[in-house]
Amino acid sequence: MVELVRLARDPAALDSLPRVEKRGVTGAEDFAAIVAAGEPVIVQRLFDTWPALAAGMQGPATLGAYFRRLDRGVPVPVMEAPARHKGQFAYGPDLREFTFTKRQAPLGATLDRIESLIGQPSAPTLAIQMLRLDQVMPDFVEHNPMPLLPGIGPRLWLGGAVHTRTHNDRDHNLACVIAGRRRFVLFPPDQVSNLYIGPPDNPPPLSLVDPEAPDVARFPRYADAIAAARVAFLEPGEALFMPRYWWHHVTSLDPYNAMVNYWWGGSDEPNDAFLTALLAFRDLPQGERDYWREMIAAYVFGERGDVTSHLPPLLRGPLGSMSPSARAALRQQLRTALLKSS
Repeated sequence: MVELVRLARDPAALDSLPRVEKRGVTGAEDFAAIVAAGEPVIVQRLFDTWPALAAGMQGPATLGAYFRRLDRGVPVPVMEAPARHKGQFAYGPDLREFTFTKRQAPLGATLDRIESLIGQPSAPTLAIQMLRLDQVMPDFVEHNPMPLLPGIGPRLWLGGAVHTRTHNDRDHNLACVIAGRRRFVLFPPDQVSNLYIGPPDNPPPLSLVDPEAPDVARFPRYADAIAAARVAFLEPGEALFMPRYWWHHVTSLDPYNAMVNYWWGGSDEPNDAFLTALLAFRDLPQGERDYWREMIAAYVFGERGDVTSHLPPLLRGPLGSMSPSARAALRQQLRTALLKSS
């Protein structure tokens, strides 16, 4: 355990974590295999022909000019952290507010300000985040295609040296770097209890631990999280595939950075079921909790083998394979039950 504590206390140790594998993709089948494997992978040579990448490789002014040409005058989402937070996008002291503010602003003026802050000491950290390019700049989608993900709209993340605290997504994520370098510290989904996640009703839930300066005395279980972590360094032209639910801390390593990402494949249904489980199970007596834990292990996660083989398939109900109509009927049954209990 001493070794783990030393690892967690040393920010430079993040760079020596096990590296995420790099792999080329030759087509849709190859990419589908990566997604099915459920492990993070750095994908190379996926968007080499993008004009946006070519502009990003030439510097902030060229990339800024490229986006200005695509601008249709729609305000964009902007986040800003005061200089005292040193680029940390995280919780404030009371866990109800964040270290950054959010607003809508014109694209051109925001790009001008981001560029003007490059290299300035004691400057605030400014970033455009989660900008729906398919809605605001539809020409971007035409000029910078992602044929592996047809119909999935890209989002833009552009700004200064941001340090985004550990969080996860309910969707698969393909993050394509077009300017600057980024480091992703990735934790498997099962590390949730070691990451000290913040309030779930104040999205996005973030880890309270700063991987670049962890307080191991306050967060001792984090040593186990960092022992399970791996790191990905991305250069412009590289993409990182992150399966849904993988926790990730993102550091923009240069004064100016830009990334386009794609989210897909997620569903709110598991999270809704989790919240329902909190209502239904958490306050039960221990014996009843044990009963439902076993029911879920046996019938939901299949951890006890085939426990329905003694039943004819037509009599297995929701314990067997469900048709779309059966799933819809079960959803309606649950809606009715929740309304009665409210």
